Amino acid sequence: MNAIEFILAGMLAAATPMLLAALGELVVERTGVLNLGLEGMMALGAALGFITTYTYGSHLLGFGAAALGGAVLSLVFALVVLGFVANQVAAGLAIGILGTGLSSLFGKSFESLTITGLPKLALPLLSDVPVIGPTLFVQDIVVWLTLLFAVGLWAVLNHTKLGLMIRAVGENPHAARAIGFRVLTIRCLAIAFGGAMAGIAGAYASTVYTPLWADGMIAGRGWIALALVVFGTWQTGRIAFGAVLFGALSLGELVTQAGGVNIPSQILACVPYVVTILMLAVISSNRRRMRQNTVASLGQPFQP
Repeated sequence: MNAIEFILAGMLAAATPMLLAALGELVVERTGVLNLGLEGMMALGAALGFITTYTYGSHLLGFGAAALGGAVLSLVFALVVLGFVANQVAAGLAIGILGTGLSSLFGKSFESLTITGLPKLALPLLSDVPVIGPTLFVQDIVVWLTLLFAVGLWAVLNHTKLGLMIRAVGENPHAARAIGFRVLTIRCLAIAFGGAMAGIAGAYASTVYTPLWADGMIAGRGWIALALVVFGTWQTGRIAFGAVLFGALSLGELVTQAGGVNIPSQILACVPYVVTILMLAVISSNRRRMRQNTVASLGQPFQP
């Protein structure tokens, strides 16, 4: 397998944890809440997902436990920022640290253990396309479900009453409340959904993408997921594109090392994060686009 085939084969799987977490965070931010605890929620989901899958031999149970763990941790965040009207940035950072610590605690006795990942599924017809077919269109079922979910979420946010409610709460919560929307309830449910998605993203990383447990294995994916929401200017399709781009970049380190290029691995590992910073700087410089798509009440507390 040459370098291009290797990247095509792995970039969708590499993008999946970031895309799952970013889609969940998109819903949260669309309601006007900024949750910076994604890294910790993903780490907790990774630990719970691996422990459950290793113990019971079921990936489905593992994803369920991870989703539940992420949702519970996110509800703690919701209690603090919605119930006590705490600063969202400080609360999110604290929850992220808590989740990372809990993942280390729960996963301590499972360090370096491995499990079996999910089998690959080939898409009919597309997998027969020369060169790209046997690599790009042969992925595990979670990758395909994630892509379908991204399309479904785009449809919900843009073409349903539920999506209208979510966007109305994010743009002007006081006006939304005046027409009968339960702003705090909608925000709380969105936060729980975002936490569950972050937990599933972590479980995918630890049980499918790299089916082993190692402390710190999320390695900044939660922060990249946060950046992807801004990178995609709160648009589902752009977020998905950004996730695939960063998934491909994350494989560049392995390709470069395999090619014998004499560059320290630490520098190569920094490339996705450097690109993230540069892309955010470029996108933020376009103030017109940012004004068009930024959620008006993002990060602002709401008190009825």
